[in-house]
Amino acid sequence: MIEEAAAALLAGRLVVAPTDTVYGVCAHPDNVDAVEQLYVVKGRPETKPIPLLVADCAALSTIGVVLSPFEQRLAEAFWPGPLTLIVQTLTGSEGVRVPDHDGMRDLLRAAGGVLRVTSANLSGESPALTADEARPTLGDRVAIILDGGPVSGGVPSSVVRITGQTLEVLREGALDADTLHQISGLCLPSVA
Repeated sequence: MIEEAAAALLAGRLVVAPTDTVYGVCAHPDNVDAVEQLYVVKGRPETKPIPLLVADCAALSTIGVVLSPFEQRLAEAFWPGPLTLIVQTLTGSEGVRVPDHDGMRDLLRAAGGVLRVTSANLSGESPALTADEARPTLGDRVAIILDGGPVSGGVPSSVVRITGQTLEVLREGALDADTLHQISGLCLPSVA
């Protein structure tokens, strides 16, 4: 099924698959029509970016990302896992993460290493924790729903951005700010 799902993604279709926290609906980032369809299917405002999931650090090069030493330190400590780094890509600033889910990383590798992924639900509704929960809302709007059994519904990833010598925690999720600052060795943002 992974190969079939990857082929659908490469053909510009949407796929639902489990991640380490919730089920996600995926689009290939190189297909503008598929990404636009992802916004439509979700009912997501176009002003709200959809993060990129990558199979591993090596896949970052395909989107023009070179991690700084501080970003590399965080990636080594928390990838795969609940850390989203805001980095510069070929197309601008993007949130990227390596999920801690073997099936999703297999799908990512089969589809070229990088996918746009957001929770498999309509905007504002609870995210799907099983394939059966995703099916009523998205079933006829996606090519394939990969059923990997129930997922944890755990705490979302922490989102961080590093600017110079400062680490800014944009969303404290599974990783607390103190841990992120300690591991990175970076300063807290100054308070005005």
